[in-house]
Amino acid sequence: MKSETLRRILSLNSIRARRERGGEFVGRMKANDAAAFPYRMGAGYSGDVNRTHPFDVESCLIDSTAPPTFFGQGCYADAASPNGVRVPTTGDTDINFYGITVRPFPFQQQSNSNYGAVALGVAGTPPSSGIIDVLKSGYIIVTLQGSAAAFKGSAVFLCIIAGTSGVVGGFSAVAFGGGAAGTTVALTHTGQTYFNGPADPSGIVELAFNL
Repeated sequence: MKSETLRRILSLNSIRARRERGGEFVGRMKANDAAAFPYRMGAGYSGDVNRTHPFDVESCLIDSTAPPTFFGQGCYADAASPNGVRVPTTGDTDINFYGITVRPFPFQQQSNSNYGAVALGVAGTPPSSGIIDVLKSGYIIVTLQGSAAAFKGSAVFLCIIAGTSGVVGGFSAVAFGGGAAGTTVALTHTGQTYFNGPADPSGIVELAFNL
């Protein structure tokens, strides 16, 4: 213990002596770590399942007549599909809402010639046929639609008809579309579903679904 204390004293004396002689001092004078992140970090990417426990993801067939168009999109399944998931449409309700498309990375679309004929995608656009993962319960990143801000615990509305304030299958914190009936549905029959905080500057927000 004494030798370690002596070593530290000698080291400090050496540094002090170099400063007094005007010698070069290589060391850290101040910590400026607070400037490393001057802004909020991005919340993530739409369609990412951002909490790995607990969550339930189901692999589903894609309805090729009305396939999902982006990851983090609400989707439905019905007998007419058949047995595939599709984008929302007029007349859909929150009762038969099926889930949210999950963004895989990397992913590769199917090919008529060989599996490797199509390059690996960047998970920007889902394939129009084949298999897609759908979140049945858990936390997922989505893009907030409309101008209303989300907050922790706020209600979730799904757009089922294209409007000026959102895209079909997108999520918002309030009903929009000029108040037209059937433009959005409130997800109230899917367990506990809510936004888990405000969106980042890019409109990316965490959604807690069917917990």
